[in-house]
Amino acid sequence: MLDFSMFEVTMVAILVTMLIALIAAVRGPTVFDRILAINIFGTKTVLLIAVSGFLTGRPEWLDLALVYALVNFIGTVAVLKFVRFGNLARDDEEVGS
Repeated sequence: MLDFSMFEVTMVAILVTMLIALIAAVRGPTVFDRILAINIFGTKTVLLIAVSGFLTGRPEWLDLALVYALVNFIGTVAVLKFVRFGNLARDDEEVGS
């Protein structure tokens, strides 16, 4: 009989949600829907790294997951700023003048 641990089932569930997020990124009707789907994919990647680290007994992978989460957040903010302003160097003060 199949003997899967709870964490192995969790990894499969995370992979399924990552696939759904990729499909949403391709099919998204607007650019903002696509950016949100890629952000969800990044968040699920952080979860996958954390669960994999727990399964393999490598707690230092949690540090990698945290770094990846920060890079994911900063990247999402940068892409959204680029989509809105067309330039990453543009400041909010320039919009008002």
